[in-house]
Amino acid sequence: MDQERTKHQARSTKYALTAVAVFGIAAAVAAQTGVHPLSGRRYAQTMGVEGAEWLDRAEREQEEDPDRAIDVLKLQKGATVADVGAGSGYITEKLSKKVGPMGRVYATDIQQGMIDLLNKRVAKRKLSNVTPVLSTQDDPRLPVESLDLVIMVDVYHELSQPQLMLRHIKASLKPGGRLVLLEYRKEDPDIPIRPEHKMSVAEAKLEVEAEGFKLTQTNEDLPRQHILIFTKS
Repeated sequence: MDQERTKHQARSTKYALTAVAVFGIAAAVAAQTGVHPLSGRRYAQTMGVEGAEWLDRAEREQEEDPDRAIDVLKLQKGATVADVGAGSGYITEKLSKKVGPMGRVYATDIQQGMIDLLNKRVAKRKLSNVTPVLSTQDDPRLPVESLDLVIMVDVYHELSQPQLMLRHIKASLKPGGRLVLLEYRKEDPDIPIRPEHKMSVAEAKLEVEAEGFKLTQTNEDLPRQHILIFTKS
């Protein structure tokens, strides 16, 4: 038991150092990014492919409880959804299993390196209902009025063109479709993530509702993140 605890602590330290390095690089170039015209929030730098190992860390299950987050969404079998900023496909895989073989998951990312990792996961796990999409900072390149739900997990705060991105996402959703943001809680200073990689409910509500959405549910069941569910209005 002591050996297992030591191994767990070593892994936690390793990934914490990786996160510090990745987000430290982001902080160093933060001055190059903009600020949101409504909230004044400074956009965080996008995590690079070098952070992919941190996205897939074993400790993520305990620290973030992503399965609980997916359950909150009550996705139906056969639903069409998008994982915007999918990275290596950690959340994509969970969505794929949730919507089933008759459903569809569009997994978008702006970095070809992440798409390459995503393709490897899709092939290894035989996820036949996943469509990878190389997108841009302002356009997820999703089909118009085709999606039941779009989710961004610790992604929205990194967008350098959030207003344009939201307009494209709104266009991709069916009437009454949902946009879901998972964001580390800025209201809690004890959560070990750099401030620019956190968001408050008030910031998200102000920014997203300005682009034609309505905040219809705020869930705080997760250990560190808000689950913010917006509906296309």
